[in-house]
Amino acid sequence: MRWYAVDKRRLPWRAEAGETADPYRVWLSEIMLQQTTVAAVKPYFETFTARWPNVAALAAADETEVMRAWAGLGYYARARNLIACAREIAARGGAFPDDETALLKLPGIGGYTAAAVAAIAFGKRAVVVDGNVERVVSRLFALSEPLPGAKSRLRQLADSLTPDQGAGDFAQAMMDLGATICTPRSPDCGRCPVAEWCAARVEGRPEAYPVKAKKAAKPRREWTAYWLERDGEVLLVRRPARGLLGGMLAMPVEAPAETVWEEAGAVEHVFTHFALTMSVVCGEGASQVEGEWWPVARIEQAGLPTVFAKAARRALAWRKPPRAEAA
Repeated sequence: MRWYAVDKRRLPWRAEAGETADPYRVWLSEIMLQQTTVAAVKPYFETFTARWPNVAALAAADETEVMRAWAGLGYYARARNLIACAREIAARGGAFPDDETALLKLPGIGGYTAAAVAAIAFGKRAVVVDGNVERVVSRLFALSEPLPGAKSRLRQLADSLTPDQGAGDFAQAMMDLGATICTPRSPDCGRCPVAEWCAARVEGRPEAYPVKAKKAAKPRREWTAYWLERDGEVLLVRRPARGLLGGMLAMPVEAPAETVWEEAGAVEHVFTHFALTMSVVCGEGASQVEGEWWPVARIEQAGLPTVFAKAARRALAWRKPPRAEAA
C-alpha cells in the first residue's frame, strides 16, 4: 500500500488522492477492461466519458451510437449489457448500489466487476481478482495447481491478504504490481515491494507461475464477407441482436444480390473460442436489397467490428488503383 501511494499508475478512471471515486467511471472502466489492455481502453474511455459523462447520459443514448463508439473493443455483448445496465440504474433513480450482492443483479456485472466496484468506488471489503492479481498471488505462494482449476484457491489466498480497510486501494495496488513489476515475463523482483515474502522468488523461477494447463487448439471457421458497392456506397447490414457481434453494422456474410463477385483475398481473425478465415468478395450494382447504404469514403466511421474493418480494408485495396486504371 505504501508502494502504491507513491508509484501507482495515473489512469483516467482513477480518483486522485483526496478525491472520491466516481462509481460510473469505475464501472465503465472495469467493463471496458475485460479481456482488453489498459492502453487499448484509454482512448475509448475518454471518448465515452466526453460524450456520455454520467450514467443518466449513457442510459439516454442511442444504442446504435453506443455500439458504434464501442467498435474495435471487441466482446460486443459487453456493450449491449452496458446500455442495459445504465438504463436499469437510471430507472432505479440513477445511483449505483454499493454492495456486491446488489451489483451482481445488474446486467453484465459478474463477480469480478461487482467486487471491483464495491471496493474501489464504495470502499467495501471485497476480494478483487483479475489476471494481474492471480499472477501476483500465485507467485507469492508458489501455487503449483494449474489454471483455470486453481482460480478458487487463488481467490481464497487473495481473500487472506485483503485488508478490512482500504480494500479498493489494495486491489488497485495488486493490479498495478502485476501490470508493472510482477509481469508475465522477466518480473522485476528487485523493485518488488513484497519480494521478501515471495515463494516463487525464493525458488528462483517466478516466471513458472501461474501454472497453466495446456491449451487445446482453437477450431477454425470460414466465412465470406460480401462488399457490394453502388454509386460510391457500400451495403452494410445490422447483425442479429443476439449472437456473435450482435447488433453491429457489418458487411453481409451471405450473398445479398445476384451480381459478378470477384475474390479480393482473405483476412484472419481470432475470437475467444475459434479462429476465423474470412474470404472477401466484391461486386457492384444492386436493385432492391435489405440493409443500409454507407458512403465508402466514410467507411471508417461506420463502427464496423474489427474483423469486418479488416475485410473492408481488403476490399478497398482491391477496388482502388488496379480497377480504376483498367477502367
